[in-house]
Amino acid sequence: MSIFSRVKNIFRNIKNLALNDPKAWNPSLWQMAGSQSLSGETVTEETALTYSAIWNAITLISGTVGSLPLHLMQSKGKDKRVADKDPLYRIMHDRPNPFMTAMVFRRTMAAHVVSWGNAYAEIVRNAQGDVAALWPIPPNKVLRIEQRDDDNLWYEIRVLNETKWFPREKILHILGPSFDGFIGYSVIAMARKGIGLGMAMETFGSKYFGDGIHPSGIITHPGQLKDPAIMRKALSEVYAGLGNAQRLMLLEDGMTFDKMSISPEDSQFLESRQFQIPEIARWFNLPPHKLKDLTKSSFNNIEAEQTSFVMDSILPWLILIEQQYNMQLLTESQRLREKLYFKHIVEGLLRANSKDRAEYYKALISTGVMTPNEAREKEDMNPSADPLADQLWMPTGQIPLSKFSEYLSKNQGQPERRQLPEPEEKPESEQPSNIIQIGRV
Repeated sequence: MSIFSRVKNIFRNIKNLALNDPKAWNPSLWQMAGSQSLSGETVTEETALTYSAIWNAITLISGTVGSLPLHLMQSKGKDKRVADKDPLYRIMHDRPNPFMTAMVFRRTMAAHVVSWGNAYAEIVRNAQGDVAALWPIPPNKVLRIEQRDDDNLWYEIRVLNETKWFPREKILHILGPSFDGFIGYSVIAMARKGIGLGMAMETFGSKYFGDGIHPSGIITHPGQLKDPAIMRKALSEVYAGLGNAQRLMLLEDGMTFDKMSISPEDSQFLESRQFQIPEIARWFNLPPHKLKDLTKSSFNNIEAEQTSFVMDSILPWLILIEQQYNMQLLTESQRLREKLYFKHIVEGLLRANSKDRAEYYKALISTGVMTPNEAREKEDMNPSADPLADQLWMPTGQIPLSKFSEYLSKNQGQPERRQLPEPEEKPESEQPSNIIQIGRV
């Protein structure tokens, strides 16, 4: 598209918008800020969501991160516990603000950082300086970040029709891959060529099936048509479009139809669309089967693929988010003195089938690593009322670990004696005989 065409589109798109309308300053409308790909498709963080692979990738990662339990933990020596009495636990685990659940808030933040490369939220504190609420801020509302003479970072944010400056202490900022550590890269901007190619192929496919007959062949008349426009219009009305693709064509006056188009299969259109799914998966560091591409997956490797998804795709995001929460939501006293920290519970994502889980729990319980009630808790089962279910067990006779030393001292030097049973007396008829019988009697 030439520069003159872009300028023409500018005035066509914004001619009815006031200057104070935020839409008038949307870069996707101008198409001069680098949002247009080489394929001709306009690719922004908003328009890319219309591409199914992008939508699937962003919703998959953000939904997984948002659905995982997030606990505020406290460590005391070797012991760890959930600090569920702390007010910050309720904010992050239940409701960050009066209008959002914890999953909605954390899923929104994860979607922002995955697609835009940056996620922002306003931190509202009470009179004591504790976090009272968190409000997500759309990344396109953050205009710039500035470091001032006080060595603090300030965020310029558009609020309604005016801009305001917020200090670092009031803005929770989670950034993705970054060059300078202050602003994250947008994966949509980095992958604009590949995403634009996929969107262009979808547009081509839609137009191919929508327009139908126009590239399909040539109609030849043996004589001379009196009014070709009427004939062309009649053919288009009856036979054009996907719904008319299989209709029988009736020709008059010796006219013939010669097919000349190449089907999408012959032009490898479908194969090209299929290739774009692994391409998008690479950009988001996802295994292709998570974007519904099962061409290279089987029942033998799907469990390994799930483990790879958790370890390679989800875990780096979880660590990034946890460390940012620890740094910006916890005070120095809470981090150093009270030993508080945030942690996602990912065991549910690695849960195998019932048989494998049973073998896993059996091995841990029988070696004194896990109590039966701990295993029941991981399976969302109520604890057993038997007090022995809260104790560790060892393989020797399956006794509690607390009584193992008592067992050793009691049986030390006294090997267990096993009394052999006395032989039973057999009837006289069954007694062995020294006479050897040969042949029949």
